[in-house]
Amino acid sequence: MRFVTIRLRSFALVLALALALLPACLFARGTDAAAVWSRAASRSLPVYSVERQDNKIAISFDCAWGADYTRELLSHLEAAGVRATFFVVQFWAETYPEVLKEIAAAGHEVGTHSATHSYMSRLSEAEIRSELTSSSDAIEKAAGVRPELFRPPYGDYDDLLIETSLSMGLLPVQWDVDSLDWKDLSAQEIVSRILAHTRSGSIILCHNNGLHTAKALPAVIDSLRAKGFSFVPVGELVYRDNYAIDPAGRQYLRTE
Repeated sequence: MRFVTIRLRSFALVLALALALLPACLFARGTDAAAVWSRAASRSLPVYSVERQDNKIAISFDCAWGADYTRELLSHLEAAGVRATFFVVQFWAETYPEVLKEIAAAGHEVGTHSATHSYMSRLSEAEIRSELTSSSDAIEKAAGVRPELFRPPYGDYDDLLIETSLSMGLLPVQWDVDSLDWKDLSAQEIVSRILAHTRSGSIILCHNNGLHTAKALPAVIDSLRAKGFSFVPVGELVYRDNYAIDPAGRQYLRTE
């Protein structure tokens, strides 16, 4: 009797599963099954890196707290002839408008890093638009340039955030090389991490107020150049039209 009961339960479970899958199977008869799976698994992604064969890379700095080492960074970048991208939070722009003005005047690119450095996947569309508009206005007021790039704080995002930023003309950008300078790694550790992970089309993440970032920067630039890499701002690395992004966040030009 126990054996019969177990068999009946197993049969009931299989039957329930089959009934649950029936609508999807019927739908798939008139649709490519791979396409159905792709749509179900897909999500909107920012750019993490770019498919390129020319060894161009970008170095970026997030500016949220403090500016103690920013002018030292600018001095190193100027000496090396490198233009970088600075992603700036609104309250940083309002606290250090003169420093931001120097960044832009030196030819560096400025993107927004939000208004309040919050977890933006928790925000409504209206709140997202407010954050991006307000921060862009503050950057434009201080630096005289309107951002075209956006980096979500904490690397946190969802489909709504990505799609909303794109609709506002802001390309969302992450990174594929993390210096971990915010952990107060030594200068040599920062250099080693960056060298180990950089490839053509990489976007390198650093922070303007990392304890040893400025000290590491000359060696980062020299070592990467010795490996054949050249530096451009993120905006000159990415594609703006006719592109796609693979599941790893690598952007590439469509060939069709």
